[in-house]
Amino acid sequence: MTHTIDLNIVSKADGKSHVHTPHESSRVRSKQKLARNLRRSLPMKRIGWALMLVLAASPAWAAKKLTVQQLKDLLVSLHQANKTDAEVAAELTEVELSEELSRSTMNSLAGSVSGQLTTEQLFILEARSAMLAPPAADLPATPAPDAATQKAILDKAADYASKTYKQLPKVIGTKATRRFQDNQQLAEGSTAAHSSTTVLAAMPPIRYMAGTETTVTSQDGVEQTPADKTQWGANGMIAMLGQGPVLSTVMQEAQAAGKINWVRWETVIDHNAAVYSFAVDKKISHYAVNYCCFPETTQGGEMTMRGTSQPGGPGNYNLNANWKNYRATVPYHGEIFVDPETGVVLRLITQADFKSSEWVRQEDQRIDYGTETVGGKTLVLPSRSIIDTLEMPYGDNPKGRFVFRHTLFTSEYTDYQAATN
Repeated sequence: MTHTIDLNIVSKADGKSHVHTPHESSRVRSKQKLARNLRRSLPMKRIGWALMLVLAASPAWAAKKLTVQQLKDLLVSLHQANKTDAEVAAELTEVELSEELSRSTMNSLAGSVSGQLTTEQLFILEARSAMLAPPAADLPATPAPDAATQKAILDKAADYASKTYKQLPKVIGTKATRRFQDNQQLAEGSTAAHSSTTVLAAMPPIRYMAGTETTVTSQDGVEQTPADKTQWGANGMIAMLGQGPVLSTVMQEAQAAGKINWVRWETVIDHNAAVYSFAVDKKISHYAVNYCCFPETTQGGEMTMRGTSQPGGPGNYNLNANWKNYRATVPYHGEIFVDPETGVVLRLITQADFKSSEWVRQEDQRIDYGTETVGGKTLVLPSRSIIDTLEMPYGDNPKGRFVFRHTLFTSEYTDYQAATN
């Protein structure tokens, strides 16, 4: 019998969903103490502040870099030590994987999972490692093809993207999305226009925030962004309003850039996939990003943020400032996974390249494609997507230049149907 791991989302009285918070690790508690000491010792020299801010801002999840096998060993040892669900989850918040944790591997860990708090952190590790290569032991031993065969596979993929995928009929489907984020905050009142100090609260772990289920429409292989009246930004969360990577455009721009290289063979959805890397310069890029929303305080507006008691909670902004979107067209790089026999693209990874001064610092996206029967026709459509972002939630406010927020989105696509006019 195959066991699977899933999140048990608990409904609250306010209609929102959540997973209860694990006890914070000793590292997080020490950072909270550090933040309290900083506030008591005001004023401090600028260089002292910079050092303390770096210490306070360092993310807890990056403390231990492990392979997938080391993660398995860690879970087994914690299970044998009879650690509680909260204790295991706290350990996992300090883990960063160096290899992809696949869904099948994650499900194989079910016997060592002690509860929903651990499950939540495993989902986060899966999402955060989705752009990485799997463990070497999981890669096919097939030798790399010669240059002529590599080119032939790429030509098939280009033909598929520009003809078959770009001409997909209009379809509708159900998109179930889970949002995870951490929520580092400035101390209350520290962003006032006349304040000369900046104090950070301790960095909480990434946590599950909310789940949504929407009907999405796709035409010519392009997912259309639905209208949304949510007050993003003010609610402590961001929304991605851009179109996202379009397979046919990515393939066209990657070929035009001339920076496509063979990487490896990899097994994707039981297929032996040819993996290529690519890079697209800004001068030919059409990769447009659009994030909502960030506070604009250049006019001297005062902004404070009062957080919640729940680590990872969205917090509550109180400010006298305008809100604005972050929009940019950026260079990007990534990987494309191709069925060598048919040229069908099985997976696409794109990683946007931002400047260090931008409000958004990271946008990594992975789209997995699967076979669906729609209206009696067999189509290859998105089945799953994972997005990993890093942004500066305080926008251009100089007091918030050390504050970063990770936001993860994981989506599953189901129930595709032919769209009617």
